[in-house]
Amino acid sequence: MKSLIPIGPFHPLQEEPELFLLELEGETVVGIDIQLGYNHRGIEKLAEFKSYEQITFLVERICGICSNSHPLAYVQAVEEIIGCEVPRRALYIRAVIAELERIHSHLLWLGLAGHFLGYNTVWMWAWKYREPVLEVLELLTGNRNHYAMMKIGGVRRDIERKNVEKVLKVLKDLEGKLRELSQAILDDPVLHLRLKGIGVLSKEDIREYGALGPTARASGVEIDVRKNHPYSVYNEVEWRMITQESGDVFGKVVVRCLECFESVKIIQQCLEKMPAGEIDALVKEIPAGEGIGQVEAPRGEVFHYVCSDGSNQPIRHKIRAPSYMNIPTCRVSVQGAKLADAVLILAGIDPCYCCTERLGVVDYRSKEWVMSGEDLVRLSQAKTERIKREI
Repeated sequence: MKSLIPIGPFHPLQEEPELFLLELEGETVVGIDIQLGYNHRGIEKLAEFKSYEQITFLVERICGICSNSHPLAYVQAVEEIIGCEVPRRALYIRAVIAELERIHSHLLWLGLAGHFLGYNTVWMWAWKYREPVLEVLELLTGNRNHYAMMKIGGVRRDIERKNVEKVLKVLKDLEGKLRELSQAILDDPVLHLRLKGIGVLSKEDIREYGALGPTARASGVEIDVRKNHPYSVYNEVEWRMITQESGDVFGKVVVRCLECFESVKIIQQCLEKMPAGEIDALVKEIPAGEGIGQVEAPRGEVFHYVCSDGSNQPIRHKIRAPSYMNIPTCRVSVQGAKLADAVLILAGIDPCYCCTERLGVVDYRSKEWVMSGEDLVRLSQAKTERIKREI
């Protein structure tokens, strides 16, 4: 006998609303319906009414953990329209902030993964070791999150020489702690039994769904914007792309653990090689044109498209975050899994649901649109007026 189990739209495992409706035969998942779009804030539309400078801060709010990746992709898109040359010191600073964010994101996910498994020692260790990373970000940018460092043509703040030594010392200490944490995780027989062989995605699955980031690299697919389409100074420092062949949840853990070491290596090289000079190209005008920006966020490629008509506001701003591509892979990875494993598989891609904001009302049988955007706005306004009358 089949049964339906909803995970969401509100669930302790999920920090944001999203619905995964599992169809079960006994304890085995035989079907899954994924419903996105519960958290829609209209970022793309808001961007059409903001100045280019304001949008940098707007897109930081798409995701707290990727609050550097989105503005970096955005400013790169606008810089492509302008054709401006960003000062080299600013490019090095961009890479430093981006890799600090990657470490912070991976450690946050590893801690949560340990918590979901009931392995709270991993949770406490990972978040304890993440704290100095956040302190470094605050030292360099003034903020633990939403760093406000990116700007069109460069960065907003320089890295002072006195702070370089402090950061290098934190990184040296962090390496030892990361090694200890990684060994504790990767050598634990209980975690091997719990995570190996579940949520497997093949290379074909990755290509079929267009999956990105650690989700793809854990299945042996070598995809990383930093290597495939180098930006900033990633082609000037030594680092390697981490991949695994297993495609399971354990493979995703391994990828994220080892990527932290590569990020430390990149930051150290950037701080040591960083040239003197300006940090801002002082852009004044945005001409008409189109540009794209691609950045390897902790979860995978962030893509921003900007279209300008020569005014001080874009006429179109399109954003695609990695979770929008990664979440649908659960249609494959959760099929055949036990209910107890399903929640781990869903969390294995490190989903960010607020990044997936797309909204459409479609008849799933005929695949035809039922309501337009204007219809939805009218319904929302009518509901607001009804609530006003009732209260």
